[in-house]
Amino acid sequence: MKSNKSKKLKRPAVAVATVESQSNPLLWIYGASLIVALIAAFEVYGPALHGPFLLDDMPLPYMIPNAASIPLMGWLRNMRPLLMFSFWLNFQQSGAESTFGYHLVNLLLHLFNTVLIFLAVRKILSWASLEEANARILSFFAAGLFLLHPVQTESVSYIASRSETLSVFFVLAAFVVFLYRRSAALSIPRILCLLVLFAAAAFSKEHTAVLPALFILTDYYWNFEFSPSVIWRNWKLYVPIAIGVGVAGMRILAILRNNPTAGFQMRDLPWTQYFFTECRVIWDYVRLFFIPLGQNLDPDIDISRNIMAHGAVFALAGLLIVSVLAWIYRRSFPLASYGWFVWLILLAPTSSLVPIRDPMAERRMYLPFIGLLFVTLEILRRWKVSRNVLVGTLALVLVAEGALTYQRNLLWGNAVDIWKDTVSKSPSKYRPSFQLARVEYDAGACTDAVDQYEKTATLNRPQADLLLDWALAYDCAGNSQQAIAKLQQAAALRPSAHVYSQIGMEFGKMGKYPEALVALQRAQALNPRFAMTYDYLGNVHVMQGNLAQAVADYQHVLALDPNNQPARDALAHLGR
Repeated sequence: MKSNKSKKLKRPAVAVATVESQSNPLLWIYGASLIVALIAAFEVYGPALHGPFLLDDMPLPYMIPNAASIPLMGWLRNMRPLLMFSFWLNFQQSGAESTFGYHLVNLLLHLFNTVLIFLAVRKILSWASLEEANARILSFFAAGLFLLHPVQTESVSYIASRSETLSVFFVLAAFVVFLYRRSAALSIPRILCLLVLFAAAAFSKEHTAVLPALFILTDYYWNFEFSPSVIWRNWKLYVPIAIGVGVAGMRILAILRNNPTAGFQMRDLPWTQYFFTECRVIWDYVRLFFIPLGQNLDPDIDISRNIMAHGAVFALAGLLIVSVLAWIYRRSFPLASYGWFVWLILLAPTSSLVPIRDPMAERRMYLPFIGLLFVTLEILRRWKVSRNVLVGTLALVLVAEGALTYQRNLLWGNAVDIWKDTVSKSPSKYRPSFQLARVEYDAGACTDAVDQYEKTATLNRPQADLLLDWALAYDCAGNSQQAIAKLQQAAALRPSAHVYSQIGMEFGKMGKYPEALVALQRAQALNPRFAMTYDYLGNVHVMQGNLAQAVADYQHVLALDPNNQPARDALAHLGR
């Protein structure tokens, strides 16, 4: 082993000199590539730029009815303050009326990440001793594949997945800063930059805590001076990171103790079963990378209740065998070996031991995607063909990937279409069926929504929320009798002012005013501050000719909810 007194990295020094000597003649190529990437990104992701809010978008702060009155600090009281700040900026610009601004930011972040992928891959390939022209071609291909791969759609076109694009932006920025250094020892300014970027990544999403492991792995593979003493030489980076990760980890564990969708407290999904399941899911992710067919917004994954269930033992054996081979042949196939371990390390936060209610989601591939890129580049660097054939083939691959991504984004641009696609692939799963019924109702396809709610009810015992929404679909379809029946079932399961006010509304529409008033009085008793109860009371009093009482009802609505437009319209109609 070489003496640790020598602080210069031999490979980086050569690579930097080579790149710098040729950078000026290539500026036009890089500029043209950026323009092509920009056009390609807007072309393939364009169909989803005006796509709807979906699923996890709904609980976010911008969907709260009084979001405009929430101060900035109210948005930032969150485990992911930088992510919430980005949403706050979007909300200031377009509220929750238009999704374009939210989607645009996601897409621009994906473009920035593509540039960072190019820079990171370019540096690693220079250390892997590839011929300059081939290294440049493969770097462009890697960046293009990251930009255009259809599995990226969920991370880019799903607004809630801003957590992926934003956090990975900071991770990749830190990775590039780490790579483009001239010595094994990091300077103080560079350390400060890395700490700021790491903190920004952690404040965007917690899974980025594995970044230090990526740094150490990278130094092991590509730094001739790698040793514990060299790592310790950068203690000013790793010690603050370790402290930060420890503090954040304790806070996350405290939150997970009472989290119904993640953590070790889920009795129906212990960590062992989750681990066995993830051994299979990791191979599903690998398959999606190389064969991006059968994508699914909400996959229905069977849980491996023991190591033998659903072939988990073979999946685990496969992971162990590939990992052992990657280690044994790390000198012969350094890019593939490095990429495999990068893939596993960056995937570990979501696909190892900490249970998450949904075992699989395509957006979880966004951070570790770079690992499989290096595996792919190892294969391509050994392909013995002419440069023209290589460039032509890679260009065709990118065109094909872009076409698949465009088709996927056509679905993401329409709520009904994406949920129909999901239901067709997860026909036995409750959530996609329920979501399809909801979006059909929102789209005014009332009869279709009624039918879909009926199908959903066969997948699980109907809960109050389902029955309430089912009743609204019946109301939309003009069947008040069935609507009341579903509402009464919902009230029996979970009585609330909302349910009883809806029952009163339905009786009022049928002209059954005594029954309507009884239901609305019950709603008042359950929650006297539920504004819509008084709106429906006003409607009943108007239909009974009691205009003075109706005016009082509508005024009471506005006292509870000053932004209630139906009450304002009713008072205007009554000349008040």
